[in-house]
Amino acid sequence: MSDKEILKNAFHFHGHICWASAAGTRAGIIALRELGVKRTGSSGELHCILEIGENHGAQCFADGVQFSTGCTLGKGNIEKAGWGKLAFSLIDKKNQKAVRISYKNGPHHKKVSESSFMRKRGQGIPPTEIPAEEAWEMADIIWNASENEVFSIGAVEEYHWEDFGEIMGLVPCAHCGELVSKVYLRLAGDKAMCIPCSGYER
Repeated sequence: MSDKEILKNAFHFHGHICWASAAGTRAGIIALRELGVKRTGSSGELHCILEIGENHGAQCFADGVQFSTGCTLGKGNIEKAGWGKLAFSLIDKKNQKAVRISYKNGPHHKKVSESSFMRKRGQGIPPTEIPAEEAWEMADIIWNASENEVFSIGAVEEYHWEDFGEIMGLVPCAHCGELVSKVYLRLAGDKAMCIPCSGYER
C-alpha cells in the first residue's frame, strides 16, 4: 500500500479529511521508518505515548498516528500524556528503542490556517459538510511539504520498556451483570462489582 493510500484509509477511519489527521498519519509513517519497524498488529511490538490533551484543536492528529502505526486504544498500546502537543514517542519494545516526532510551526501551518477549509471551519461549518476538493487541498499542504519543514524528528534513542503483560479474564458484575475485566473489579461488602456499581473512584 502506498503512503497516499494509507492516508486515504486513515481519513476513512477518522471520518473526515483534515490537516491534523494527515499530519498524524505522516508522522506515524516517519516514526516507523526511523525505528526500522512495520505497523504493529499486536500490543506486544510497539507502544505509543501521544502528547495530546483534552478538548483542544487538532486532536485529530491522534487518529492519524493510531492508523499509521497500529498503536490503538483497543490494543492498549497507546496512551496520552495530556500535554496538549501534536507530538508522540513511538517505542519499539523488542529492541528497546524509541523516537519522538513533533509537528512544527511554519509556513505550511500558515497556509493551512488560511485555507478555505479552515475559514469554513471557523464559521462553524462541520468538516463533513465542506467539499472534498477543499479538504484535500488543505491536507495536501501537509502531505506535500518537505518533511523537515513539517516535523521535528528526534534521534532514535535507547528506551527501557518494562512490560507487565496482559491480564485476561472477564467476569460479571454482581450488581449490573455486565462483564468487566478482573483488574477493574471492586469489592463492595462481599460482592465483586464494576467501578460504577461499586461507587468507588477508578
